[in-house]
Amino acid sequence: MRYSSQIKSVSYLKANAAEVLEELTEKRQPLVITQNGEAKAVLQDVVTYEETQATLSLLKILALGHQQLAQGKIKPIGEVLARLRAGKASD
Repeated sequence: MRYSSQIKSVSYLKANAAEVLEELTEKRQPLVITQNGEAKAVLQDVVTYEETQATLSLLKILALGHQQLAQGKIKPIGEVLARLRAGKASD
């Protein structure tokens, strides 16, 4: 995705806030906000933000699983299932 068309100044944001919010919701593309010619913030719609947060959470879980695998902190599935069926908490 090219962000060059999605760059607006903070003064543009102030003057056109309602329009900017409508466009964010409609296009679901982030908007880079500049101040004094420098990128200072990124705005995005709530749905995209929530999706991004969910994706990051899943990636963190995946990374943790890989880390535990590398450290040898694993148990055979049969052992885990047996403990669950017996009603015991896993260690």
